[in-house]
Amino acid sequence: MLGRVTLRGRVMLAYGLLALGLSTVLSIVTWNVVSDYLVQQREAAAETITADNGAALRYGLFGPPEPCRPSHERVECESPTLERGVSVMEVMNSLPSTDAAATMLYLQDHWYAMTGKPSDLPPDLIQSAISGKVVQRRIEVGGQPVLAVGVPIGRQGDAFFEWHPLSSLDETLQQMKITLIAAAIATALVGLAVGRLASTLALRPLAELTRVADAVARGKLDARLRAENDKDLGGLARSFNQTAADLERRVAADARFAGDVSHELRTPLMTMLNSMQLIQNHRAELPAAVREPVELLGDDLDRFRRLVIDLLEISRDDGGDRGSREIVRIADLVRAAADATAGREVTVVEPEAEALTLNADKRRLERVIANLVENAEDHAGGCKGVGVEAGGLGVVITVDDAGPGIAVEDRTRVFERFGRGETSGRGRGVGLGLAIVARHVQWHHGTIQVTDRPGGGARFVVELPAKIS
Repeated sequence: MLGRVTLRGRVMLAYGLLALGLSTVLSIVTWNVVSDYLVQQREAAAETITADNGAALRYGLFGPPEPCRPSHERVECESPTLERGVSVMEVMNSLPSTDAAATMLYLQDHWYAMTGKPSDLPPDLIQSAISGKVVQRRIEVGGQPVLAVGVPIGRQGDAFFEWHPLSSLDETLQQMKITLIAAAIATALVGLAVGRLASTLALRPLAELTRVADAVARGKLDARLRAENDKDLGGLARSFNQTAADLERRVAADARFAGDVSHELRTPLMTMLNSMQLIQNHRAELPAAVREPVELLGDDLDRFRRLVIDLLEISRDDGGDRGSREIVRIADLVRAAADATAGREVTVVEPEAEALTLNADKRRLERVIANLVENAEDHAGGCKGVGVEAGGLGVVITVDDAGPGIAVEDRTRVFERFGRGETSGRGRGVGLGLAIVARHVQWHHGTIQVTDRPGGGARFVVELPAKIS
């Protein structure tokens, strides 16, 4: 799964996971420390309030504490007694207002309660308080969380109880939890953004390498990397530039060789063609047994002539011929080139394509149309039609033939030099014609592909970036 993620994606993912991990650890630590502190503070405050109220209640019920009298062996303290005429409920009602949700007193085996029910208190908590211990516990009363606190009030068996609401503390902890989770997510997103920025900066030389390599692959052999002085990428850049320079020199040498050979072949070829024309002019005088070999020789000489022309064309292109651009009307150019090559009217132009123009090399574009029509005529049973319509990159040119079609696995191979459709039943595309077509279409920033023609045969589809003049 990770292998399907791009290098930039892996860098972003690493930064995001690192940021998420760090923020999660910090959030957990923060939660534990802060929540423990808030709970302890709340418990301490509740215990202090209850203890203060218990002391005030003791003072109101029993008066000031009697001083302890020392004896021979120990200090003796008298148990406080309830003052006469004192109302327990009035004393409890006079206690200062606090956040306590309930106030209860267990005095002389009786319960006194301003609010709350003693039955809501856990029995063991009551026993601990009346035995003289300060106790507290988190409980639920009516579905609400409260902190129950019990304190003795001076006499064995008497205790004062309050419970304090914890809803505000729970809300604070819940808000803090949501905030920490949101902070962790935000930190992870920031980590992804930082990872994207870091990967963009780190992979910028690789993007340049990809761009230059793509340019070299498309035939721009003078493309070079500009990172030769980079401490980290200098070696790679120099090696790539050296390889590209060697390839450029090799291609230029091959192009010069092909051009030189083609030029050298033109003179003997013209001599042979002229001689063949002379022989064909006197064909009637030849013996019958010689006429057929002469016709076959004439066909081969014509193919040889086209091959030499193609060699000159492709060597010129390999040699870096930049051509000359001019504004051409696509419909007129295709109609003239296709009909002239087929020797009949084969072109159909849609009305919306009549006004389309292209800044093109007229010679190259004419050669594209002529080669496609010639390929259909010579290798695919004839040209069934040439269409021009608006669409695609701007204009779409189709050339249909009457052949058996081209197998899917051969549809790229036929555009190679001297490529042929191995499984298509015929030696379609033998030579350089379709290779020249692909090079010239690419030179115009267009595309070419082969599909099936409705009704049988092959359809060559050329898309060019034309526009309405």
